[in-house]
Amino acid sequence: MLRVGYPAALVPEVLRELPEGIELIPVSDKMDHDAEIDVWITDPYPTRAQRTWPHLRGVRLVLSMMAGTEWIPGTVGPHVTICSAHGAHNVTTAEWTLAAILTLLKQFPLFLDIQRSANWRRRNEASIAYAAISGDKRTHHPPVMLEDLTGKTVLIVGHGAIGKEIERMLAPFYVDVLRVARRARKSPEAHPVSALESLLPQADVVVLILPFTQETRWLIDRPQLALLRQGALLVNAARGPIVNTDALVEALQAGRIRAALDVTDPEPLPEDHPLWRCPNLLITPHIGASSPHFARNALRVAGAELRRYMNGEPLHNVVQAAI
Repeated sequence: MLRVGYPAALVPEVLRELPEGIELIPVSDKMDHDAEIDVWITDPYPTRAQRTWPHLRGVRLVLSMMAGTEWIPGTVGPHVTICSAHGAHNVTTAEWTLAAILTLLKQFPLFLDIQRSANWRRRNEASIAYAAISGDKRTHHPPVMLEDLTGKTVLIVGHGAIGKEIERMLAPFYVDVLRVARRARKSPEAHPVSALESLLPQADVVVLILPFTQETRWLIDRPQLALLRQGALLVNAARGPIVNTDALVEALQAGRIRAALDVTDPEPLPEDHPLWRCPNLLITPHIGASSPHFARNALRVAGAELRRYMNGEPLHNVVQAAI
């Protein structure tokens, strides 16, 4: 019988997503013994999973509960097959992205601060903030306090499953979408990564939703940030090291751009890091995929992979094949 190790903290009802005919073995970083398993469903928290790994024996297949798997190969080595949870968190991450874009364009952080101060007249600060970040110094009557998403140009860097879901959710806003994918394609049109610098000046909003690899490290650095329009919004729902944090801090402090980050580099972000205090910035602590349905969605994908594995069928979400 196939022995499947799973995070001990999972509630029992989500395990129903896994196929029958397997032996389920709870594992955790608190174990005081070793466990012999064939398949490991990893804890969604990498540091906890990395502490669990030394207690596991016999693992041939790793099933991640996350779409990102960058920490796993270095932990388990090359002799284990690794599958991502591709598709499990598309909707949740796309909803976070859309919410982050609207939050910054509608200046909700400022209005929340105004609410807490109980001072209605402070709403004029929104007009001042709009003029500063947009560079639009014209006199508007009534004053401009919010921006429209409708009609803007959105560049999606990483047009995979989540990128496509983000585009679907953006459709009602009639935005112009530019796409960057690993490979150029015609339908829908997607540009290669080599075209990124020619596309950045065209975008009002840039969404990063691509895997972190050595090739994508600091994909957004000082030269790329300098290409952005005054007041452009950079949204990172991918991984922190895709953006050079020092360069981002400089651009934010200069009042050139806005940013919404669910990920940072370093992560967790230290309390004394200057990024916390940058203007025109929204930070959430890597919770973009969070949902009451997170575990069930992840185990549904893992369960499908397990069924294929048990039937000798090709796995769908392989990011590393064992050598």
